[in-house]
Amino acid sequence: MTEPRRAVFFGSGAFAVPSLAALASAPSVELVAVVTAPPRPAGRRGHVSPTPVQQAAEHLACSLLTPASLRDAAVLDRLAAHAPELIVLADYGRIVPPAILELARAGALNLHPSLLPRHRGASPIPAAILAGDTETGVTLMLMDAGLDSGPIVAQVVQPLTGTETSPDLEAVLAEAAASLLAASIEAWLTGQLPAHPQPSEGVTMTRPLTREDGRVDPGLPAAHLERMVRAYQPWPGTWFEAAGARVVVWAATAVAGPPTAPIGTLVDDDGGVAVATSDGRLRLDEVQPAGSRRMAGDALVRGRPALLGSRVERPSLG
Repeated sequence: MTEPRRAVFFGSGAFAVPSLAALASAPSVELVAVVTAPPRPAGRRGHVSPTPVQQAAEHLACSLLTPASLRDAAVLDRLAAHAPELIVLADYGRIVPPAILELARAGALNLHPSLLPRHRGASPIPAAILAGDTETGVTLMLMDAGLDSGPIVAQVVQPLTGTETSPDLEAVLAEAAASLLAASIEAWLTGQLPAHPQPSEGVTMTRPLTREDGRVDPGLPAAHLERMVRAYQPWPGTWFEAAGARVVVWAATAVAGPPTAPIGTLVDDDGGVAVATSDGRLRLDEVQPAGSRRMAGDALVRGRPALLGSRVERPSLG
């Protein structure tokens, strides 16, 4: 290629930061603009903070846009003025209107942290952990009007050990996405890397998570609950209510065996504490009572001995 192609990057979360760096340093493109979500309150004190992508982009020699809405005609005009030939999106968190996608003659590419068509949608990393998948990965796809349904340009596979938390896996996949983009971008722009339709088999969908998704249901198998603990960090967290206290579970171990107490009972576990489940128990290795610090399960028992023998409140069927 003789002339770099003008590119615009859309991204907000930490997953997107390595890919932004990869695009900015790619010799086959000229990064002319970065689009990210506007700063918003974060943390207990509500300090307004820019997105990780904005923080990473502020030193780059390109335009930075933080629109509240992409459907504002002025946003479309500003992007059109940059005459982008390529759009790259990663962890932006918002739907990009077709009118913006159509600005790029070389297409709009999306880096999605799953092996599409499995785990389309908003929460693919927690979904892979929760499902007990043995592998996941990153897909570089050509965006279309559907939700993560566009043709696949390239993929990279990441084996799973069954010990990952969502933040750990996100960090690994973020680097994998950046490497995949760097290895694919020039071949895509020169027409040497075709896109192939996604297979119709194996499609699964994910959705945005809610706080209630993290509530412990002791009627579920202990192994499933252990995967919840790893999958739902940092949001929505895995938590339960018992004896009037709310407790977040940060680390746990599934222990198989016949029930030794009614399902949902908090029982002694060699000086620690466990939740009795339908197929054994979930040992609570690290917990955090509401308003307190993180602590080992045995510290919870020492500080709140009345929890032993109490029952975990089950999710409402409504």
